[in-house]
Amino acid sequence: MIKNIMPKIMGLSVKFGISITVLCVGGCVMGPDYVRPSSELPPSYREVSHDWKQADPRDTFSRGNWWEIYNDPLLNELMLKVRVNNQNIIAAEAQYRQAIALVDSAQAGLFPSIALNVGQSKGSAINSNFSSVGVGASWMPDFWGGVRRSVEASKSNAQASAASLEAALLANRSTLAQTYFQLRITDVQKQMYDDTVEAYKKSLKISENQFKMGVVSQLDLSEAQTLLQSTEALAIDVGVTRSQLEHALAVLVGESPSVFSLAPEKIEYSPQKNAYDSSVGKVLNNLPSVPTGLPAQLLERRPDIANAERLMSAANAKIGIAKAAFFPTPMISASSGYQSSVWPNLISAPNKVWSIGPSAALALFDGGSRIAATDQALAAYDQSVAIYRQTILNAFQNVEDNLVSTKLLQAEIAKQNLAVISARRATNIALNQYKAGTVNYSIVVTNQVTQLNNERILMSLQNRLITAHINLIAAVGGGWVDSNFKSN
Repeated sequence: MIKNIMPKIMGLSVKFGISITVLCVGGCVMGPDYVRPSSELPPSYREVSHDWKQADPRDTFSRGNWWEIYNDPLLNELMLKVRVNNQNIIAAEAQYRQAIALVDSAQAGLFPSIALNVGQSKGSAINSNFSSVGVGASWMPDFWGGVRRSVEASKSNAQASAASLEAALLANRSTLAQTYFQLRITDVQKQMYDDTVEAYKKSLKISENQFKMGVVSQLDLSEAQTLLQSTEALAIDVGVTRSQLEHALAVLVGESPSVFSLAPEKIEYSPQKNAYDSSVGKVLNNLPSVPTGLPAQLLERRPDIANAERLMSAANAKIGIAKAAFFPTPMISASSGYQSSVWPNLISAPNKVWSIGPSAALALFDGGSRIAATDQALAAYDQSVAIYRQTILNAFQNVEDNLVSTKLLQAEIAKQNLAVISARRATNIALNQYKAGTVNYSIVVTNQVTQLNNERILMSLQNRLITAHINLIAAVGGGWVDSNFKSN
């Protein structure tokens, strides 16, 4: 039955086909066409001096696995888990799928809708009981471009959602790398405290022996005990920090903190290097260069800038949607079927009914609703432009901050390394003099405390450096490959 009706509907629509097509193709689109607003860009980064080489600009590039530059297999393994199990990433992917579905929904407005209608009606008049069956079609031609602007806005929102997904990946991956290396630094700290505790125990043993011999006073003994006990407390506190970092890693890779564990790294002190041998130490001693590129490349590389720019495009399209509401809404509808008061003879020529015709609707008075909607769309666009430009400014600040941090922290660590070596030497000299009875124990304590503080400062600086290095990678938009982006 439907096969018999559908050709009739199509036949009725052919009369209007050519004229409607011409109207739609030539129909205007309300609102301004989108043009990306200009933004003042500096010619170079302030913190890039002769120590840094500018990368050649590239319009397109492939992103690599930037974390692999640290050459840590366990870190690489954790990064794979982030992509698969991190709940924030999963949520961002679901949001992106929603945005794609909204694009399909908006595009559906460009096509006619067809429905099958079967029903019965009953009234109070004689012979007012009717049965009917038929097919109806309706179409609202997009004369004023409102639907096309809606599709444009939906596509821009979907692209913004894709950028949000990339931003979430970059943020979670950089957080994972920072947390991982911070945990490895706590492993070094724990070993340093353990070694220090052992050294303080030996010093305490010397003080106890000399106290028994009447060589030193109770004050010397108490100072040795206090220093040992306070250092043991610091060692315990490092354990608390490490456990919390381990829990943070578990959440980032989508696992329960109660079942996730990361074995402490085996670390030994190297007298030849005057330093602890560790994986994070090797990374810090051979820190890879990060290609920063030219400032304009941030507009192409950073997902947060891409997100802000696409949202700006969507806001621009919504101005057209609001302006299209001031014009009549046209509709072309057609239907064909059968209607009769007798069901058995419903499908027969005498009962055939059909209708076709255009219509239009225009709101004559709405209390200023459409004007307010247009004003709101214009203000929303102005807001999106300001957010876009602010995002660019923040991006430049991120790069500049981490460029200067990375450069100056390396110089600071080099000086602090020398301070640690000098402090260790001073402690050994003071301890030997104490054993010889030429100085009192307060001199030893002073030097031991100075050494411990310098050790702690050095590890804090190392943590700040690797954090700044990872932040710099995130600030320039994430990964790169050597064939498309030159290294510094």
